[in-house]
Amino acid sequence: MINTSELTELCGRLGCKITLEAPLSDYITFRFGGPCRALISINSALSAAEIIRYLRDNGIKYSVLGRGSNVLVPDEGFDGVILLFGIDFAGIEEEENTIRCDAGAYLASVCVRAQQLGLTGMENLFGIPGTVGGALYMNAGAYGSEMKDVVVSASYIDENCEIREIDREAMELSYRKSIFSGTDRVITSVTIQLSYGKPEEIKAAMSECMAKRSAKQPLEYPSAGSTFKRPEGSYASLLIDQCGLKGMTCGGAMVSEKHSGFVINKGYATCADVLELCDRVKKIVNEKTGYILELEPVILS
Repeated sequence: MINTSELTELCGRLGCKITLEAPLSDYITFRFGGPCRALISINSALSAAEIIRYLRDNGIKYSVLGRGSNVLVPDEGFDGVILLFGIDFAGIEEEENTIRCDAGAYLASVCVRAQQLGLTGMENLFGIPGTVGGALYMNAGAYGSEMKDVVVSASYIDENCEIREIDREAMELSYRKSIFSGTDRVITSVTIQLSYGKPEEIKAAMSECMAKRSAKQPLEYPSAGSTFKRPEGSYASLLIDQCGLKGMTCGGAMVSEKHSGFVINKGYATCADVLELCDRVKKIVNEKTGYILELEPVILS
């Protein structure tokens, strides 16, 4: 049971905005999903730690949300509290070739700041639609680059609600996984180290990266990005193509005709539509190729 007045009072004391019964379709890139009991816009690591301690002590379910670019929200919503790591927790600081970012900083904004400073190494990450914290959580990557190539350290809230520091070597970064994945550890800041380069060349590389994305990916439709993880020995999109599933639909969800690795929202998809379509795709791919596809987005539950 959530004592909303008590929680509201705590947020007011910490200067964090709280919205009751917030529609989560407004906060995820797929643009569907029901409401949460309360959504709190986090403004600092200390505020996050104090609120998380309160939620844990009172047995209240919660989850952290950044830009919602790798998340599926059930149609019935989330019966708990969402901690939004967004614009109120998005500071970016730099010193020489090192950039420290609050977890809610938009990854694309960090890439732009690096370019302006003449720092190279993040060009291929430009255009990944998420926060820095979310990108580290899943070791996001594109075009041969991953977060593990640039991160040097991070801060996080541990199981005891204490703020800890961790070096890259201890993060266990691998394909779409980290030491934070599936745990109660909450990333609060990320420190990135880059090399010096020429701003104009970096900008050109970033523009080329975005041109590739626009040409190959269905960016004109709501989605959660790549829908399936890359199976060992192949690619999800290749397998889906081989099975003739491009354009397959379920309600308002469709396997993109532009890039079959994406399930898109045609404008009226529900979470149930997407999950049913993904189950059909996984079943057919497994029957025809023997490969087992695994969802990449996290289901909020």
